[in-house]
Order: sequence, then C-alpha cells, then structure tokens
Amino acid sequence: MSEETRPQRIHNLDVTVWVGKRGIDAVTEELNGQLEETDLVKVKFHRAARGGTDTETLADDLADRVNATVVETRGHTAVIER
Repeated sequence: MSEETRPQRIHNLDVTVWVGKRGIDAVTEELNGQLEETDLVKVKFHRAARGGTDTETLADDLADRVNATVVETRGHTAVIER
C-alpha cells in the first residue's frame, strides 16, 4: 500500500481545533499541543470568530502565535503545519 501524498493527507485531515466567539486566544495552547504531536492540524473558524476579519488573516495570526505556517486555507478552514 502506498503512502498518501501531502495533498491527500491535507484533504483527509479532520478538523481538531475550532475557533469560536472567544477567538484565537482561546485555542492557541490547544493548537500548540496538537502540533507537538503531529505535523499538520486542521482548524475551523466559526462566524463568531471571524467578525470582520477573513480566515486567511486569522489563520496567519494563529500560526504566528505557535511558531507555525499556514499550508492552505479553504473556505473557513485552514491547515497549519510545524
């Protein structure tokens, strides 16, 4: 059986971090812990978290806080890697 390609891994990831009305401050520690366990984490930004900001901006801010990189954003979801 062959290994998944990177795009397949990203596609098959489940969302494990949800950003809600409490914003990215509330999930920074959780995301940091998950990135210590695995290299890719999928994050969903709910409407209450976005306010007047777009997903890309929030994802970049969150990734910066945990010394990571945004791999991709699609809709209201981002994949972050460290």
